[in-house]
Amino acid sequence: MSGDGRAVVVRPVTEGDREAWAALFRGYRDFYEKPHDPAVLDTVWGWLMDPSHETRGLVAEVDGRVVGIGHFRRFSRPVVGEQGLYLDDLFTAPEARGTGAGSAILHRLAEIARDEGVSLVRWITHESNTTARRLYDRLAQQTPWVTYDLAPAE
Repeated sequence: MSGDGRAVVVRPVTEGDREAWAALFRGYRDFYEKPHDPAVLDTVWGWLMDPSHETRGLVAEVDGRVVGIGHFRRFSRPVVGEQGLYLDDLFTAPEARGTGAGSAILHRLAEIARDEGVSLVRWITHESNTTARRLYDRLAQQTPWVTYDLAPAE
């Protein structure tokens, strides 16, 4: 249920979601101050529509309208000999915040983790993303790990 009593439906992204997905993905990229780049949208959409690609997508609907997206993939955890799901992107339309769409996507990911026999769902967010972190702090455990990025060699 959404925060106002309406049902939130979370399902895999489909071909028919392209326009709604693209609008939300652009909003997500705007949030992280990434430039509009049709090539990125085409690439990611191609991944989502390719069943052999590791990236999978979910959408959250309220009253039949797509209001949230989540992109995830499986990853190996050699130190414990297990696999997990990695949530790369989670975004809900600003007007849909508080409907429960974000938490519904996270709950669906937890169900997928259970059904696929993986040990956890993991993600990162920017430390300043206070709105999302309130949700994450309610549903998950923050880890002590620090993230680093290493650029490819020249």
